Parts: sequence; structure tokens; C-alpha cells
Amino acid sequence: MLKEHAIIFDLDGTLLNTLDDLTTSVNAAMKAAGLKNRTREEVRQFVGNGVMKLIERCVPDGQENPQFKKAYGTFRMHYAAHCREKTAPYDGIIQLLGRLRAQGVPVAVVSNKFDAAVKKLCDAYFPGLIPVVIGERDGVRPKPAPDTVLSALKQLHMTPEKAIYIGDSEVDIETAKNAGTEQISVCWGFKDRAFLEEHGAKRIVENTDELYQTLEKMTFASEDEG
Repeated sequence: MLKEHAIIFDLDGTLLNTLDDLTTSVNAAMKAAGLKNRTREEVRQFVGNGVMKLIERCVPDGQENPQFKKAYGTFRMHYAAHCREKTAPYDGIIQLLGRLRAQGVPVAVVSNKFDAAVKKLCDAYFPGLIPVVIGERDGVRPKPAPDTVLSALKQLHMTPEKAIYIGDSEVDIETAKNAGTEQISVCWGFKDRAFLEEHGAKRIVENTDELYQTLEKMTFASEDEG
């Protein structure tokens, strides 16, 4: 049964379309550091490995650049204040989460965005729907290391063998592999189907209806195998 499996979601590009707010904050950081703006498409390609890596990719020469710390600090402050101006859930996400919640399915969000922003966004857009929310924290390895996913599963009292990880990027594919969970990729986010296939996605879905159907099939198949 579906409720006997934990469903772990990535946030950016999976549940929320955050790209415009991320781009705005990136360019506020670039301006403060005296650097050239980045396009929306560049930011789309740079996200996935946390804020520090995002700014490292945006700043010429990365952390070697003397303006890196200024850009990084400005981004964090700007994004904390402006992370909800253009961000919105993807079509069908709230309904999907409500359906899972009504069925008693254990659900979590695990993101490489800094922890305070992840919690703020989930509280704002998904109140009462996601009991466990984990973001990037000092001293904890970010995805694709399995640490944050395993922490979420521990809080949900579930094992990797009974978990399905859902995300939109190559980082998420590798995270599921490292954590020992099943995996589904969504192609409505920051990476398209061809990219996901190239990076080893086993299952790719186009919309939330297909995602729910795939979850049901996977959990029924798991029951049959047991």
C-alpha cells in the first residue's frame, strides 16, 4: 500500500517553481559584487547543489574571486527577504500532497537550499501537508550524499527500502541511488526528459496525475514482490 511507503520530495523544480526568485536574488548578488548579471537560463543550469555552489558557478573563478564572499552573503540575505515574490507550486502539486496526506502517506521534503528558506517556503505554500522538512545545514553533507534523506526517513520511522525519492535533476537521481531508495524524476522542473534520461533516470513523469499513478504502481509491485 502507498501509505506503507515514505515519499521524499526535492523542493526547487519539483514542488515549487523558484527559478524567477532565484534569478532575481542571484543578480542582486552580482550587482553588489560588481559582477555581470546571469540569465534565467544560466541560473536554471547552475542550481541543484546548494546556494554556495550556485554562487560559485555564477561568480567568475568561483571562490577564488575576491568578490565571492560578498556575492554569497548578499544572495542569502536577499533571497531570505524575497523568496516568495514570483515562486509558486507547479500545477497539481497541492492537490497531490493533499491526497497523500489524506491517505496517511509519510511525506518529507529534502532540499539543498538553506534550511531556513526551505522551512519558510514549505510553511507558506504547503501548511500542514509536509511533516518533515530538511534543508542545507552546517556540518551535514548535502545531496547527492544520502545524509539528509536518511535523516528524513529516520524522523518518519521508515527505511530506505520502503522509500521513494522524487526530484527533477541529476543530483536527485544520484541522491536516491546513494540513499538506497527508489526514484522518480519529474520533467516539469529545471531539467528536461532528454537530460534526465542521459543521467540515468529510471522513471520519468510528465505531470502530477502520472506521478500519483506511478507511485501506486510501484507500491503495489513492491507488495507483490514481498
